[in-house]
Amino acid sequence: MSTDETGQGGTRAGAPAGSAGTQGASGRNLIQLITPDGERVSHPEFDPWVKDIGDEQLCSLYEDLTAIRRIDVEATALQRQGELGLWPPLLGQEAAQVGSARALRQDDFIFSSYRENGVAYCRGVDLTDILRVWRGNGSSGWDPYTVNMATPQIIIGAQTLHATGYAMGIQNDGADSVAVTYFGDGATSEGDVNEAMVFAASFQVPLVFFCSNNHWAISEPVRLQSHVQLADRAAGFGIPSLRVDGNDVLAVMAATRVAVDRARHGGGPTFIEAVTYRMGPHTTADDPTRYRDANELEDWAAKDPIDRVKALLDRKGLLTDQYQQHVKDKADAVARELRAGCIAMPEPGPLDVFKHVYSAPNSWLDRQQDHYTRYLASFGDPAGATSQEGAR
Repeated sequence: MSTDETGQGGTRAGAPAGSAGTQGASGRNLIQLITPDGERVSHPEFDPWVKDIGDEQLCSLYEDLTAIRRIDVEATALQRQGELGLWPPLLGQEAAQVGSARALRQDDFIFSSYRENGVAYCRGVDLTDILRVWRGNGSSGWDPYTVNMATPQIIIGAQTLHATGYAMGIQNDGADSVAVTYFGDGATSEGDVNEAMVFAASFQVPLVFFCSNNHWAISEPVRLQSHVQLADRAAGFGIPSLRVDGNDVLAVMAATRVAVDRARHGGGPTFIEAVTYRMGPHTTADDPTRYRDANELEDWAAKDPIDRVKALLDRKGLLTDQYQQHVKDKADAVARELRAGCIAMPEPGPLDVFKHVYSAPNSWLDRQQDHYTRYLASFGDPAGATSQEGAR
């Protein structure tokens, strides 16, 4: 794009000496290790953080990216076919999610928004559980402690407060794990996010704020939300920040590893702005053609996160016909599992809404359940009594 690819104005004096990456009109470089045409560029500061990523690991990242896009396409199709009530596409944001998720240890804990389905996949969340909320079959998707990832937060920015509190707990326990919270550019305008950064900075908790700047908060462009780059906002809280090409899986991984290492060794929180683009709608209920210029979408399609890794693999001679078929078969298998799990999901019973609300018996909830059971019975509904036993 001829203009600042963040869509934001403002200036920043000086970029780090010797830094590599693309630079917009605002003057601050994006950390970039793979160009859109698949060229691996050197970055003295960040190369050491991904020195372990050889050909095998790069292929694994490519397979993750491809599988996640296939999940997204399949889930969108399921919604269009009436199998899901809603779906929040992540098309174009795969690298930001894979690169960051694969930089974490299993004992690190994630607090996400509703769009980080790729992160959930990387954490090993069952594919059916990813769809459970969107099909309306449950108020939650999975047990957070089996994968160390909280279920998606719909309230914009609320997960940043949860992450800050969890990180304070890590600090009090004397552990060396880290909390990571994901949110979009629009969430930075929310009070919850700003309050979370105040607390995180004040107590220097082990937390990474990961902002996926996809340029659009539904129909609101980021340039109207902020007249400076989002990463620069963190300085006002005393939090160091990194600004990375969010369509570059390797650069995202390097930046996340830097932030996680800082947090793990007592350096406090870091704010990462991953500059990416939401190529699809905000949700399947949205029509982005009403507010977005088609030329903008075309410009960002040329920076596709999967195409650039594919081009890099091709440069390395790794993109054989056999390997491409392997990747396709793996992605197709994931899609089949997702669809089968969605369609086979049992319908919830009338009283299932009372399940998993509290971890211990609760008289207030029991009273509501009793009232609702008797209400159902007044219609001669035999399911009421059966579901009551299941709920208890």
